Amino acid sequence: MPADPARKAALDVLTAALTRKAGLETALEGQPLNGLEPQDRGFARALVMTTLRHLGPIDRMLDPCLQREPPEAVRMILRLGAAQLFYLETPAYAAVDSSVVLAETTPATRAFKSLVNAVLRRLGREGVRTPNPADLAPAWLLARWRAAFGEANALAVAAVIADEPATDLTVRHATDAPALAEALEATLLPGGSLRRAGRGRIEEWPGFGDGSWWVQDAAAAIPARLLAAQPGETVVDLCAAPGGKTLQLAAGATVTAVDRSAQRLGRLVDSLARTRLTVETVVADAETWADPRQFDAVLLDAPCTSTGTFRRNPDVLWTLRPGDVAKVAEVQTRLLDAAARRVKPGGRLVYCVCSLEPEEGEGQARAFLKRHPDFSTLPASPGEGGAPNASLTKDGWLRLLPHQLEGGLDGFFVARFQRAA
Repeated sequence: MPADPARKAALDVLTAALTRKAGLETALEGQPLNGLEPQDRGFARALVMTTLRHLGPIDRMLDPCLQREPPEAVRMILRLGAAQLFYLETPAYAAVDSSVVLAETTPATRAFKSLVNAVLRRLGREGVRTPNPADLAPAWLLARWRAAFGEANALAVAAVIADEPATDLTVRHATDAPALAEALEATLLPGGSLRRAGRGRIEEWPGFGDGSWWVQDAAAAIPARLLAAQPGETVVDLCAAPGGKTLQLAAGATVTAVDRSAQRLGRLVDSLARTRLTVETVVADAETWADPRQFDAVLLDAPCTSTGTFRRNPDVLWTLRPGDVAKVAEVQTRLLDAAARRVKPGGRLVYCVCSLEPEEGEGQARAFLKRHPDFSTLPASPGEGGAPNASLTKDGWLRLLPHQLEGGLDGFFVARFQRAA
């Protein structure tokens, strides 16, 4: 019996995402799903995302059933089977039988089809354990969050991992937000973002065709609001792609967008055409960009571990390694120094990362101020930019945690600095 195409595709995507052969986004956009019918594609995507969001509890259920660790491909099949049993309401017989058939498809897993059958049948008899938020995150990351944010906040962050997020939109013209909220049946969030629970093709949603909005998490929209670019000011967005923040800035200032990836900048160019906004785009490494210009305002959304984006990219929690944090922090330090050189005297610099790790946020901000005595913190005010009040730190920075807004938001760190005149 041939394997179900949707489940086979889900296995390929899950394997690619968790073995670092491709990021989840790349895998979801790749060949495994592209060849499926729309209904099968939707099921495969749901199966992968559900497995990743509950990967911790799933592995904790599987481990007692395995006397020795099976090949990686077998564990992937068991994970998908368990996700169907406990989180997708798939009938037990279908979840078990389809997983056994999936094991039969390759020589590497065929010898383990009896194991797959036995383990999943046992799990079906025993039932799912009472959920524990601590199970949802890798133990080493949860320990870091406990140390950084305290026990209650750490567990609240972990609890969000299992939730499927709504779709947040940034509106091109703030005055259009109420009307668009009504047309889209969306909620208007603090700061002006729209939140829509509906699914389907976003290209068919009201306002997409005329560029009235673009998809952007509510947290990701806050840094550009803090930069508060004014008409007539010059602004540079370093590490700009895929460009949501660039579009925000372009609605009110003269903007230059710099990114090292021509392919990623291409997505920004497409968005500019749809929204009818104008930006100068430059393919260059922000650290070594040879252009001598300085700007009134600089935005640096630096490359990071992206642990704050787990609501849409749950694979980041499971592919990250402890040593990765220090490596990416070194890059951020160099980029911050390069960004500082771009700020005119009296100008502003906003630094942000979609990471929950202090070394990439608070640690970078403190070290930056020590290295650059001509800069000082320009504190955020409570609720500024739509940030939850709880995110404002004693230093005047923002530490956005996913549970601080009802319905969730990405984890971010944002600091605003001003250069002495």
